Amino acid sequence: MEKIIYQNKNKGSDLLKRPVKSFESIERTVNYIFKDIQLNGDAAVKKYARRYDKVDLDGFFVSPEEIELSEKLVSNELKMAIELAKTNIEKFHRAQITKPIRIETTEGVTCWQEKRAIEKVGLYVPGGTAPLFSTILMLAIPAKLAGCKEVFLCTPTDRMGVINPVILYTANLCGITKIIKVGGIQAIAAMTFGTENIPKALKIFGPGNQYVTIAKQMATKYNVAIDLPAGPSELLIFADETAKANFIASDLLSQAEHGEDSQVILVSRSRSLIDEVEIEISKQIDQLPRKEIAIKAMSNSRLIYCESQIQAIEMINDYAPEHLIICIKNEKEILGMIQNAGSIFLGNYSPESAGDYVSGTNHTLPTNGYAKNYSGVNLDSFLKTITFQKISKEGLRGIGSAIEEMAMAEGLFAHKNAVTLRLKYLENGE
Repeated sequence: MEKIIYQNKNKGSDLLKRPVKSFESIERTVNYIFKDIQLNGDAAVKKYARRYDKVDLDGFFVSPEEIELSEKLVSNELKMAIELAKTNIEKFHRAQITKPIRIETTEGVTCWQEKRAIEKVGLYVPGGTAPLFSTILMLAIPAKLAGCKEVFLCTPTDRMGVINPVILYTANLCGITKIIKVGGIQAIAAMTFGTENIPKALKIFGPGNQYVTIAKQMATKYNVAIDLPAGPSELLIFADETAKANFIASDLLSQAEHGEDSQVILVSRSRSLIDEVEIEISKQIDQLPRKEIAIKAMSNSRLIYCESQIQAIEMINDYAPEHLIICIKNEKEILGMIQNAGSIFLGNYSPESAGDYVSGTNHTLPTNGYAKNYSGVNLDSFLKTITFQKISKEGLRGIGSAIEEMAMAEGLFAHKNAVTLRLKYLENGE
């Protein structure tokens, strides 16, 4: 990791660039695959599965027998861990259920709103170098709580056409039985258009690499909604001398091992802490099974010294990290100053890993600076809000002239007329 002294905002912006490929180069590939799958459906999906995942798919759907077998292949200890995570995630997301809002804005004018579930949602769960079964919990649980009628899942297989059993077990535990053996760009394209066998989604959820992220953005051009742009993982830690260097190093490495294009950053006003963390990283990284991945991610990462707290907060808000760990003695004083972050973890004993798995918050979060204008996935992500109004005769009399004046000012005479006709009707004794 490179050590840097932060001096001004412009320099900081340059130093905090993400290790992403150019949008244009990826978009060309994504656009080509989308067009092919739009025209050729299942045949094109199978073609790209052979090309990218090196697998020949006879069929797309996981069988009941495969799901049943998966339960026998998952250890009891892991099942218990998944059950605890499921319980906590359900508690946190169930608490997000809100009651309809109803108010009389003017006498005789009643407005209210109600929420409706998105009917068909597609979940994407990466396979790649790690089976991210925890993502199923984060997506399927709120989808079910919201009442989505159809929830299906796409995830890649290995070269034998097999999905990791813990993914199947977790999906079944969450009530997801329609599991499709497709990953990557081709999965997002298939859910965007629908094919002979793969259903079309109204909204697509789930993280992925840069190709999947841009594929999801491409889906929006075809009237399919997405949860958020969720690409390579990232973590920023703001720590002072009260933090434990070995804890900080372990948190940085926990995100670095996600993928070679992950990025982790430590910001501190303590030079000694930065030095200690650097030493701890070199110790801990050698013990990791995914050492090579972590090493490459660390080449994208930074250890940054800031002279002032204001500088550090400025940098955090400018970077807008997916995950933000704050481990300083005056954390309460600065929380209100943090405007841009996907999820925040406070103190020495709140590792980012807790949010990834068991604490209850959702780990599907905006990356690449999108925390400036996106929220992480939550219950409302699976819902639409519909507004209603009921206006009585007295209510229309009360607001009618204001409607007429505003419509006339905008030159929309039919708008005015829709009110004028009713007011005249009421004047005639109705």
